[in-house]
Amino acid sequence: MPFSTTAKPIVAIVGRPNVGKSTLFNRITRSRRAIVGDEPGITRDRIYAEAEWLGKRFDLVDTGGMLVGESAEVPAKIIEQARIAIDEAAQVILVVDGRSELTAADQELALLLRRTGKPVILAVNKMDTDAALALASDFYGLGISRVIPVSAEHSRGVDDLLDAVTAEFPVPSEEGMATEKREVSVAIIGRPNVGKSTLVNRLIGDERSIVSEIPGTTRDAVDTLVERDGNLYRLVDTAGIRRKGKTHLMAEKLSVVMARRHIRLSDIVLLLIDATEGITAPDATIGGYAHEEGRSVIVLINKWDLMKDRRAAAEEIKNQALRHLKFLDYAPRLFISAQSGLGIAKVFPEIQKVATARRRHIPTAELNRFLHSVDLDRATSPAAQKPKIYYMTQAAAAPPRFILFTDKTRRLHFSFERFLINQLRKEYSFAGTPIALQLRPHRP
Repeated sequence: MPFSTTAKPIVAIVGRPNVGKSTLFNRITRSRRAIVGDEPGITRDRIYAEAEWLGKRFDLVDTGGMLVGESAEVPAKIIEQARIAIDEAAQVILVVDGRSELTAADQELALLLRRTGKPVILAVNKMDTDAALALASDFYGLGISRVIPVSAEHSRGVDDLLDAVTAEFPVPSEEGMATEKREVSVAIIGRPNVGKSTLVNRLIGDERSIVSEIPGTTRDAVDTLVERDGNLYRLVDTAGIRRKGKTHLMAEKLSVVMARRHIRLSDIVLLLIDATEGITAPDATIGGYAHEEGRSVIVLINKWDLMKDRRAAAEEIKNQALRHLKFLDYAPRLFISAQSGLGIAKVFPEIQKVATARRRHIPTAELNRFLHSVDLDRATSPAAQKPKIYYMTQAAAAPPRFILFTDKTRRLHFSFERFLINQLRKEYSFAGTPIALQLRPHRP
């Protein structure tokens, strides 16, 4: 189960499409984690986030709108994903639309949940006024004893709902909270249909994200917390990013915005590229989003098992990287197949290596020893623009940022900056992470 390493209870939110599940999810988690809109079926996968109520911590799961008995591919997989969430949940919240009459879909879902034996609370949503509250009693007909009227949009009744949901949950001890492991957030990004969801499922060994040949199946970012070799990683499967002119549906446009937001919130980005198509200009644009946000990057060349002449293909990928991804020359490249598992064993070790480099902090004394050992005259920049560096210090990590105290105030010449960054990488690795240099004037 995805969240077993945290030992926190799991609460699943289920319901038919467009009853306000994602709005309730965002309200409880105090976030805008799930995409919310009037277009039905926006949420398709299971979406996890941590929540807390009166000191009690739990993991909340938002699921896609369920229509029991649907046989079409995507609706059927939504039901499959929701069933997994129900199976691992300590509590289930069934959300219905209080402004509409009971539907057959509500009744079928209630029956399905009663058969699971899981504790279920019925949240009658969209109870925005006192007059509407009287209608909530109609929903006792679903056979669920705990019925709580709420308005997720206006936060009405949500406190009562959380009281009921968490009544039996433990309050974590201070010792337990102190020993919690630090997690690394990893966003998987790329163009539509390059294999992002397949990669997540391969990495965790569980069909966590809906995988389909229909491009654009993933709309929300889908995340899973996993443990490998004593380290915690939150894998975020983002929607495929298209060019602005190529997105038409409201949900698709929102998913691109959310994908870029999750890049910004991540520590490390896995840029997934389709080996059969090579590195393209859109791949460079997507990689540029991560670079601009200061995220660490690992480039994964996927579908490598489909390449017949791999030596020639690797040389071509190298040439394409020089043309399109020169700004990501610090990013390691791995050749993998999410479908067959080729090269997957190298992914988590590489993530941990990059995570360690991203957080590395070099003491000032060590940096100045390094500075005196570097022959700055080798930097190919105009002599008039070469600064005299008196000393340097590291101002921040994740990503690393260094301050140079110099006799200049304007920005370093790009060739001098590149030379110094390359020397820092040579000495201290900083694999996969961008490095920033900042000038400060100094009068000796």
